[in-house]
Amino acid sequence: MNKVLIADDNAQITKVLKDYAVKEGWGCYIAYDGDEALRLYREFAREITIVFLDVMMPKKDGFAVCKAIRAMSQVPVIMITARGEDADKILGLDIGADDYIVKPFSAAEVMARARAILRRIPKQEETSSRKLTIDNLVIDIDNYMVTIGGAEVPLTKREKELLWLLASNTKKVFSRDNLLDSLWGYDYFGDSRTVDSHIKRLRAKLDAFEHPGWAVKTIWGVGYRFEITAE
Repeated sequence: MNKVLIADDNAQITKVLKDYAVKEGWGCYIAYDGDEALRLYREFAREITIVFLDVMMPKKDGFAVCKAIRAMSQVPVIMITARGEDADKILGLDIGADDYIVKPFSAAEVMARARAILRRIPKQEETSSRKLTIDNLVIDIDNYMVTIGGAEVPLTKREKELLWLLASNTKKVFSRDNLLDSLWGYDYFGDSRTVDSHIKRLRAKLDAFEHPGWAVKTIWGVGYRFEITAE
């Protein structure tokens, strides 16, 4: 079943969109501010297949939420907003939105656009994105278990989430702000030392096990990357 995260501080709009989504046979998660939208996405990322995202929301605006979601996922995002200026549309698309709809809108059109976007996305097995094996490292994020060479690594929940994010995006260098947005939801106001201290503790625990085929690397002046070193 498709499930949509609807984030808008206007209860009438969320109700209309939810009613149309339910008619499609979709499940719904509802958020009325940016912080709640990110919390729900981080908690139910596995289930959410598309996001309807307002721009003008309390706590975090839609641009910040979209940027944070895009740092950890390629889930489709449709921005729905009263701000119809070209500069806002360009910004929304540039930070990763798949579509941009200006209020007032037709809920039927929103659903049609959502269906069109989802048709373009290849179907994946449900379990394919939740368990990751790289050399002797296995990350089972559904069960929050990390093993190296068959031995369980005693990581905290946050350390496991941090390792999962890095290891599932091996070609991406994450800045400290990327990691704060994705895992802590601090956005602009986060303290980068939080990331550095977590990386330091994560490395210390990983280095207690032999892992010559991969490493968490520091990219000086930029951030961190999971690097596969085995040939």
